[in-house]
Amino acid sequence: MTLNIRSTVRLANGVEMPLLGLGTYKTTDSVEIEESVGAALEIGYRAIDTASLYDNEEGIGRAIAASGVERSDLFLASKVWNDEQGYQNTLDACERSMRRLGVDQLDLYLVHWPQPDRMKDTWRAMEELLASGRVRAIGVCNHFVEHLEMLARTARVAPMVDQFEHHPWLQQSDLVGYCGERDIVVEAWGPVMRGRLAEEPALTAIAADYGRSPAQIVLRWIVQRGIVAIPKSVHPERVRENAEIFGFELTEQTMTEIALLDKGERLGPHPDRWLD
Repeated sequence: MTLNIRSTVRLANGVEMPLLGLGTYKTTDSVEIEESVGAALEIGYRAIDTASLYDNEEGIGRAIAASGVERSDLFLASKVWNDEQGYQNTLDACERSMRRLGVDQLDLYLVHWPQPDRMKDTWRAMEELLASGRVRAIGVCNHFVEHLEMLARTARVAPMVDQFEHHPWLQQSDLVGYCGERDIVVEAWGPVMRGRLAEEPALTAIAADYGRSPAQIVLRWIVQRGIVAIPKSVHPERVRENAEIFGFELTEQTMTEIALLDKGERLGPHPDRWLD
């Protein structure tokens, strides 16, 4: 099947989630966030990923309202932060996010980092949000296998998504495989290695062979395996470049070459940092 900017993956409950979305981490400037989201929607993106921590939900809401894109055509995701977890706190946090975004439903709501001491109560609230229709799908971020197994001991509904750091230097293949076996869609944050792609000569060489940028090569490598990618950029030209990954395909040899670049190098926080 030929992929395009509207291509989706199906979550365990049948909800369709776009393979490519716009990440908005640390984009707090109101002008920047409105311009980047507006540009993304004009280009054809239909998935926006945010979080209460990012302090940009209001700007995203304004950009969506100004875009003219129908709400039903969008896939909007947000996350509950660590100090918002727990049963009632999670319910309240979700309502605050929706209010800031100017919507009455989220397409995906995620637990931002694992908090084992509050996991059971937090997930009970997530299940209630799903059952009530306030959110269409629920999932987690930065959860290792042990966190997912801990959650499974009390969950009635399994997470439909696990969003975690995934790029050529940190592929977490065991976790990807575990999720695949359990119908949990993998979503990659930090897919273009936080601007460090130029430090990997193999990617530069592959990009030259294909006549593409290293970012386009890596994003294509991710989505070609059915993994969702949410690259972040505040520059409209980069937002457009990141979307232009559907006019070519990587060979199996290239896919293997990139897979061999894994060195377990984490560019973001380790999930254990958030266990306290």
